[in-house]
Amino acid sequence: MNRRKFLYWLGGVPLVGAALGAGSIAVARSKNPYYSGPVSDHFDGTVFFNPEGQEPKGFVELLKWQLNGEKKKWPSSYPSPYNDTPPAKVEGSDLRVSFVGHATTLIQTGGLNILTDPVWSERCSPVSWAGPKRVNAPGIDFDKLPKIDIVLLSHNHYDHLDQRTLDKLQAAHDPWIITPLGNDTIIRGNNENIRCTAHDWGDVVELPNGHKLTLEPAHHWSARGMADRRNALWAAFVIEGPAGKIYHIGDTGFHNGTNYKTAREKYGAFRLAILPFGAYEPRNFMKGQHQNPDEAVQGHKLCNAAHTLGHHWGTFQLTDESIEDQLTHLDEARKKHGVSEDAFRALQPGEFWDVPKTIA
Repeated sequence: MNRRKFLYWLGGVPLVGAALGAGSIAVARSKNPYYSGPVSDHFDGTVFFNPEGQEPKGFVELLKWQLNGEKKKWPSSYPSPYNDTPPAKVEGSDLRVSFVGHATTLIQTGGLNILTDPVWSERCSPVSWAGPKRVNAPGIDFDKLPKIDIVLLSHNHYDHLDQRTLDKLQAAHDPWIITPLGNDTIIRGNNENIRCTAHDWGDVVELPNGHKLTLEPAHHWSARGMADRRNALWAAFVIEGPAGKIYHIGDTGFHNGTNYKTAREKYGAFRLAILPFGAYEPRNFMKGQHQNPDEAVQGHKLCNAAHTLGHHWGTFQLTDESIEDQLTHLDEARKKHGVSEDAFRALQPGEFWDVPKTIA
């Protein structure tokens, strides 16, 4: 394994993941450094887990993947023709979403500006000089952001929790960061001035302007280094307000559609789902943590979303498939499942979408 790939592994970036679970390298660990709380159906007192789910692969499987010789080459530059300048606010039941890149989106509705998993850094890595490098610029220049009220941070992998960006946001906007259990310890450990609250699956958080947020299960995992695997929780988010219901997932494996079916049973329908569809090959390694385009389109249907924004594609090369594979496979999945391009969209960085109020 070369130095760059080792750094990916060391950092817990999801394309390789820190392989420190059962059947891999043993690391003595007396307690969880991020969170202490009661045992639950997804926390055993030390680590979090996916109920009836699949654990992340170990170091042996990682090596097999890295030596498979199937990684397709990405271009060093894949620029977008778009660059968004969002309005200061979007009021009432209107809903505007802008794609910044990878898992970063700007949701504007009901007078709130909400960022998801913000990454403006050049690399998603524990170091600034190595690791996956972006092939396109963020779709919104940082200094063109409107006043950010809330940041939804789904989990602590480096392509989602970027401390450099969080520091810049705190200095410029002082947003309220909402994240699953344990991630607040990481965030405030780096910057004690950040306003951050951490919550469990099922917790309801009251937001300004008549909105509320619920944390829901996703099938994923977490790590920042070699000895903190699954010490912080991961989650999806449901926003409810004047615009209706929005379902955002930062990262997830399909998990037989279990969480999508549960979301539909609980919420009925969604005006908008924001679902990942990239970073999925090879399937024998990625299936438990990253859904592929076919599974994402199935998820769109299972959760009863009128519209879906597909993300987690086209900015950082984390896995084996090419950029064009991601779009080709998404197009094949839409056709297979009878879903139109207007219903499930993959925007380029800097594109925005005024999400209709009617069903697509």
